[in-house]
Amino acid sequence: MDREEIQLLVISLSIVFFTLLVVLFVLFFYFQKKKTQFLIDKMESEIHFQSELIKTRVEIKDQTLTEISKELHDNIGQIISVAIMQLNMYTQRDETVTKTDLEEVKSVMAKSLDEIRILSRIINKDNLINTNFIESIENDFKRIEKLKNIECKLYLNCNFPKINVEHELILYRIFQESIHNSLKHSSSKKLEMNISCDDEILTIQLKDFGIGFDSNQNYKGLGLNNIKFRAKLIGANLSLNSNENGTETLLQYNLNKQDENKEKSNNN
Repeated sequence: MDREEIQLLVISLSIVFFTLLVVLFVLFFYFQKKKTQFLIDKMESEIHFQSELIKTRVEIKDQTLTEISKELHDNIGQIISVAIMQLNMYTQRDETVTKTDLEEVKSVMAKSLDEIRILSRIINKDNLINTNFIESIENDFKRIEKLKNIECKLYLNCNFPKINVEHELILYRIFQESIHNSLKHSSSKKLEMNISCDDEILTIQLKDFGIGFDSNQNYKGLGLNNIKFRAKLIGANLSLNSNENGTETLLQYNLNKQDENKEKSNNN
């Protein structure tokens, strides 16, 4: 091998080495960029999920306090008005107020006091928002039965599984909104919730027996888009079926993919 051939070989090897070096640098920066973008996307997803969670907490409090405010005005306000009317009637008549008259007023005021105590217990529990899904639904059903005279049944067909606390809060908000829709629009005298589960799927079904609606149409006032969005946010499957016999909200939550569901739904 002469001198020129050796020089050519060295040059060729140098070019190959330099090319490989450039390729390695390009690949390094490419994957570094992909990794950085992945971390940014993951951070944005987490921020989005946390902001939605904060919004959910605020909405839970707002809706509960709105319902309580309405009960104070409509129910307790009416009871106290009746008591005031009775007292005005007694002060305007010439006859002596009897013990029976006072007992009637006492009975009316005692009823208003009982209603205020019920609301007070609800406020104390809801301000904490630390109760689990079952306790929260039970509290809502008790309030509805006592204040709205609507029959509420909760059927728990399994031991409620331990799930992601944030997902549990969103689950509660989904069904709080669904219950609110039934109370506001269905005129149903009965609400029924069935909960069942196996090793993989938690199934929650809410039914009312009142006026239905066309679930294929867009009803902005019902907040259906928010309900579906929140179900997607935690990776749950949600369906709404409604007809002249009432409305059914059916949610299925995958217990084996809680963390994965959270990340996927945020990325969407």
